Amino acid sequence: MLTFRDFITGLRKLDIDRSRPIIAHASLEAFGEVHGGADTVLGALSSSFNTYIMPAFTFKTMITPELGPAANAITYGSGIDTNRVVEFYRPDIPPDPSMGTLAEALRTHPKAARSKHPILSFTGINARPILDVQTIQEPFLPINTLMNEEGWVLLLGVDQTANTSIYYGEKLAGRKQFVRWALTPKGVVSCPGFPGCSDGFEAVSPRLADAIHKVEVGEAIMQAMPLVNLVDSVCAMIKDDPSALLCEREDCERCNAVRASISEQ
Repeated sequence: MLTFRDFITGLRKLDIDRSRPIIAHASLEAFGEVHGGADTVLGALSSSFNTYIMPAFTFKTMITPELGPAANAITYGSGIDTNRVVEFYRPDIPPDPSMGTLAEALRTHPKAARSKHPILSFTGINARPILDVQTIQEPFLPINTLMNEEGWVLLLGVDQTANTSIYYGEKLAGRKQFVRWALTPKGVVSCPGFPGCSDGFEAVSPRLADAIHKVEVGEAIMQAMPLVNLVDSVCAMIKDDPSALLCEREDCERCNAVRASISEQ
């Protein structure tokens, strides 16, 4: 069974200056049995870094409209059933289960704050200035702030397909973005800047081989990389090959829409 000390030791071996802000993505289950569960891992993060955030996305707030912009990787009018169970956005709505149990534990932490995006929110400790830069139009601006502060990405038991900072690199590289809609107490809100598919993101790892710090903890791998290196690598890959980092699934609407946009250029 892993303990607080195991996580503290692993995080220290990653050799990251504690003053650098962190964006973390985690699968608690990947580590095996952890004494104290999510609270143990959050305690280790708080003891190792002054500031850290996690994505707390809430896909259950998303509405599928009858009509919308073309080439948007969505089947309009297909939400007859799913729209009936959509939830109103509220500040205390739990993150989607795909975010992992650690994201919900962080959201409910007494010292945590959360940004206000009705789909793509972030939550974090000592991170209010980072979270507050997010807007409906620019959902990934917190990543830019982290970059400016020489922040790091921390992957705890997950690979690059969980790395939301890659979305920001895609945007900077000029990759097609999408529009989605969220149900809020004030009505349905249009949310531009929605990202593409992440299934192909592991392809960035070879480019980062010299920048990634890794350590094994229990049954999983912790890995960390400077945000600047990550985003620069993503931009360079897309510049060299506009289809880089797209997945290979024939039925992926978002990757197919990106490929179509490339062919039109």
